[in-house]
Amino acid sequence: MDIIKNKLSWKKRLHEIIYEADTKEGKVFDVILLIAILTSILLVMLESMESFDNKYHDLLNIGEWIITILFSIEYILRIFSIKKPATYIFSFFGVIDFLSTIPMYLSFIFAGSQGLLAFRALRLLRVFRILKLARYIGASNKLMVALRGSRAKIAVFLLFVLIVCIILGTVMYMVEGAENGFTNIPKSIYWAIVTLTTVGFGDIAPQTPLGQLIASAIMILGYSIIAIPTGIVSSEMTKTDINKIETNTQSCPACLNEEHTEGATFCHNCGSILN
Repeated sequence: MDIIKNKLSWKKRLHEIIYEADTKEGKVFDVILLIAILTSILLVMLESMESFDNKYHDLLNIGEWIITILFSIEYILRIFSIKKPATYIFSFFGVIDFLSTIPMYLSFIFAGSQGLLAFRALRLLRVFRILKLARYIGASNKLMVALRGSRAKIAVFLLFVLIVCIILGTVMYMVEGAENGFTNIPKSIYWAIVTLTTVGFGDIAPQTPLGQLIASAIMILGYSIIAIPTGIVSSEMTKTDINKIETNTQSCPACLNEEHTEGATFCHNCGSILN
């Protein structure tokens, strides 16, 4: 009986460290994991540099195997520390963890599978899991809430911009014509989008005075409208601050649901007892 209790106690403690960040050990674990992820991405980038890889290939390979083994241990511990392993294994981050870890083993077992090593770059997505630290200090997914709240306004704004680009592209097609590079309306719309967004590749440019005048107006318009989405999202973020509900980093050991309110005892999704 004591052995079973100790096992459950260790499992609960392990879950708290790995999935949550409201304890000292949990914060340390997340910081170590963040360093490992960034180190792994750095190794992938250095390996893509042929001259550097030729010189330090063995060192890079050893470093990558160390990182892969650490991630493998973490993956196994994540499965072990929850009541329903399938919940994690088939979750978004569970799939990402698996796909970013398995390529090294496949490259070792099967010849010609080195191309799969590019999947290691997926480890960068794991940084978003560690951003739960931001919720611990009070930033509780503010940006995502603001984006969801303003999606309708942003959609209308993007539709307006698209219509403007179609109209301006058509006008420039009629003004400039094929002799100045505006060979068709889709290409002219492409030019309008590039100009309105102030990118300006320069592969197509108006040659007539009227075309240059229209282009100048489009560029000024681009600077004018570029701030509109920022204002929409900022307004929603202000509303979020007013109506904000404090949450913590507790993760349900049964369903892995997060964003529980401060002081919650039970999971708001499945009703299981929280740590």
